Amino acid sequence: MANSLGCNPCLHASPVGSLRTKNAFCEQRCAPGRGSRRRPQHQRVCCTSSNDNTDAASSLGASLRNCALGLAAAATLCLPMSMMPSPMMPSAEAKALLDREPVKNARALLRYALPINDKYVRQMQRELEGISEALRIPGNKSLGPVAKAFRKTESVLGNNKQAIIADFADDKKDDGLKAIANLEEALKACDKVVESSDKQAIPSVQQNALTYVGQIEEAMMKGFPFEVPSQYDSLPQLKGRAYLEAKIKLKEKRYNNVEGGIMKIVVDGYNAPVTAGAFVDLVEKKFYDGMEVQRSDGLVVQTGRPEGDDEGYRDPNTGEIRRVPFEIMVEGDKVPIYEETLEDVRRFNENPALPFNAFGTLALARAEFDANSGSSQVFFLLKESELTPTGANLLDGRYAVFGYVVDGADLLQECQVGDVIEYIKVTDGGQYLKVPVPHPKSSSGTI
Repeated sequence: MANSLGCNPCLHASPVGSLRTKNAFCEQRCAPGRGSRRRPQHQRVCCTSSNDNTDAASSLGASLRNCALGLAAAATLCLPMSMMPSPMMPSAEAKALLDREPVKNARALLRYALPINDKYVRQMQRELEGISEALRIPGNKSLGPVAKAFRKTESVLGNNKQAIIADFADDKKDDGLKAIANLEEALKACDKVVESSDKQAIPSVQQNALTYVGQIEEAMMKGFPFEVPSQYDSLPQLKGRAYLEAKIKLKEKRYNNVEGGIMKIVVDGYNAPVTAGAFVDLVEKKFYDGMEVQRSDGLVVQTGRPEGDDEGYRDPNTGEIRRVPFEIMVEGDKVPIYEETLEDVRRFNENPALPFNAFGTLALARAEFDANSGSSQVFFLLKESELTPTGANLLDGRYAVFGYVVDGADLLQECQVGDVIEYIKVTDGGQYLKVPVPHPKSSSGTI
């Protein structure tokens, strides 16, 4: 089946008045001086895939590469996507982002997204992450910088352990202490690897140490960092991070006789509590179990549209499709922006806390001109192409990222339309999901 690409009239999901009305919270966030004026609608560009039963995977050939507008078609199966902000070329500020090496590792992105301010643990994180760059040095010349980074990390931990422990949340102190002990042992293993000049083993011990650094950072999270606006109390919310496992079965053997596999996913409620909560709630309901991959075109893998005419999850308690408001946390902000994209609030040159930087970035699909039309359809971004360069990704700020694949992301490259998601399940962090008490419909059909 062919996937039709082109500049087509935009198809919209049914509008939801309660989500399309700017509320007091949004007015506060987008007050004059912070860029509240919307860009005129006629400046938007739409290029979408047709919304019919031919939403199948096909190779993105030269026609797509020659049309940057085709990026919009990549991130939505049945809900068309919006395109890059006007003007079409990135501004000088956005272009400057390319001058620095962006973070592409999913686990690193999650570490930096945690709203903590402990300078010692951040220093250890930077030292260990910098080893990846040192390993690019040819031969054993890289071993000197690598050894220096490991020693510096050990020194920071040894000299500032009590200060680090003092930053632990009371209810997570035991977890933090365990992570410190594991990090100390991991750093000893790192030293032995360097002493043996086993350069090939360094990435493994490096990532092992970084795993414990991440656990130390999570132990510093004291409660939930902000209040979600009360108008979203009727929606599930994830007040922390959830760890998920997804098993995918391929229709036939693919490259290297792969028949399927398991992916590990981290969903971040600290930066996207409403979006992440809606997804984890559906996971707990087994909504995605047995569902097919519905789009796979080289740029995204997408699923989440139920059988029938509905384009999203229909809540049995209300009889309506559950809509998820657009939600995005900007680096440096204390609370997310709701119901408006960064383009809408003229902040599209700023960086989201959860960017489209990593292979396997997980985000919510939506209608092209309605930021608040997302429901159950989600997509994994496949990185990296000439149309989605890290640091100037045209999806950042326009689509709501809420997680990353941290293990097994290579499986996404093998996925094709019709492959089956056998299950997605929560393996840890399910206690952070807060589900509102349902209000059943009365006999008259009203609440």
